[in-house]
Amino acid sequence: MSIKSDRWIRKMAIDHQMIEPFESNQIKNINGQKIVSFGTSSYGYDVRCANEFKIFTNINSSVVDPKQFDEKSFVDIRSDVCIIPPNSFALARTVEYFKIPRNILCICLGKSTYARCGIIVNVTPLEPEWEGHVTLEFSNTTNLPAKIYANEGIAQLLFLESDEVCAVSYKDRGGKYQGQRGVTLPR
Repeated sequence: MSIKSDRWIRKMAIDHQMIEPFESNQIKNINGQKIVSFGTSSYGYDVRCANEFKIFTNINSSVVDPKQFDEKSFVDIRSDVCIIPPNSFALARTVEYFKIPRNILCICLGKSTYARCGIIVNVTPLEPEWEGHVTLEFSNTTNLPAKIYANEGIAQLLFLESDEVCAVSYKDRGGKYQGQRGVTLPR
C-alpha cells in the first residue's frame, strides 16, 4: 500500500468525482476571516463539518446499545457552531460526499487544532467502494463545554492505495451504511 499525494487526490476528485464538493487548495480564511483549514493537503484531504449535529444527552437514562440504539438519546440542532457538553459527544457529517475507488482505503484523523482542545474525532475507515457522507463523532474529553465550527475543517482523510484490487468491496457486501446521507445513527 502507498499513501496518495495531493496530485493523485486532485486527479481522482476531478476525473472520478471521488469528493464532492471538492476544494483543490487548502483554504485557511474566508472573506478575510481565519478558519480551521479544509481542502487538499500534501498527502490527504481536510474535510468540513456540516451544520447538522446530534448532541448526546442522557435525559431519558438510556443505555447506549449499538444493536437497539435509542434516537431519543440525541438532541438535533442546525447551527454554525455546536457546543458539546463536558465529557460527552456529538455526531455530525461531512459537507463532502465520497465515492471511494475499489483499490483505496481511507483513514480519518482529527485535526491538531481540535485535538489540542481535548476534542477527539472518531471515524471508522472508509472502505473500498463505500460511498456517502462521512458520519463524524466528536468526543469532548474535557470537563468544560467545547465548541466545533460548521463549514470549517474538522478532520483529515488519508488515501491508501493497494497494489491489488480487493476480492470483496463494501459495495459487494451490501454494507448497511452504503450511500448514507446526513448524520447516520447505528443500524
